Amino acid sequence: MRVIIFGSSGMVGQGVLRACLNDARVEQVLLVVRKPMEIKQQKAVEMVHDDFFAWADAQERFEGYDACLFCLGVSSVGMKEADYRHTTYDLTLGVAEVLVQRGVKAFLYVSGQGTDADGRAMWARVKGATENALMAMPFAQVYCFRPGYIQPMYGVRSKIGWYNGAYAALSWAYPLLRRVAAKYVTSSDEVGRAMVHVAAEGYAKRVLETLDIHAAAYSK
Repeated sequence: MRVIIFGSSGMVGQGVLRACLNDARVEQVLLVVRKPMEIKQQKAVEMVHDDFFAWADAQERFEGYDACLFCLGVSSVGMKEADYRHTTYDLTLGVAEVLVQRGVKAFLYVSGQGTDADGRAMWARVKGATENALMAMPFAQVYCFRPGYIQPMYGVRSKIGWYNGAYAALSWAYPLLRRVAAKYVTSSDEVGRAMVHVAAEGYAKRVLETLDIHAAAYSK
C-alpha cells in the first residue's frame, strides 16, 4: 500500500515513519512537511508545503495513495479553545476533505486517551469533535487512536526539549509501568506498528485505546 503521513517529524510520527519503512506491506510513504526532513530512504517521498490550510495547488500529489496516517498535533497548554480548535479540528478536517476527494480510502487519526466530545477538558472536547467529524466522512475506513503515555523508542525524540529529559528520566521505569499499568502505557514503536497494521488489515474497532494498540501492533 501507499501511505501519507502528516506529522512525521513529531514523536508519534517518527515512530509511524519507522514502522512504515520497516514493513514490507508499505510500498511508498509521502511525508507532508513544512520543512524538509531529508529522509534518505527509497520508500520515502517528501512534500514540502507551507500552509496546511490551503491545498488548491497541491491536491494532485495525494492521488494514488491508500491511507493517511495523521499524527499531526499541537499541545493545548496555554491556548484558547478557539485557537486550539482551529489548529486541531479545522486543520484536520480540511486535510481530510481534500484526501477523500482524491480517493484516499482510509484515514487514521491520533487523538489521545481521555478524548471525549462531551468531556470537561478543552482538548478532549476538541479532539472528540474531530474524531466524530472524521467518522462521518465518506472514507471507506476511519480509525481513531487514543494512546496514553507513549515512551519514545529507537532514537525517537520529541520536538519539545524538556519532554525528552522527562522521557529519559522515566525510561528506567517503562518496563515496570507496562506490567502494572498496561492499559495506560505504550511506546512510539507500538503505535507505529499498530497504525501500519490497521491501515493494511483493518481492525474490529473504530476507536483504539491503548490495549487495542498493543493488540494491533503484534498482530500478524
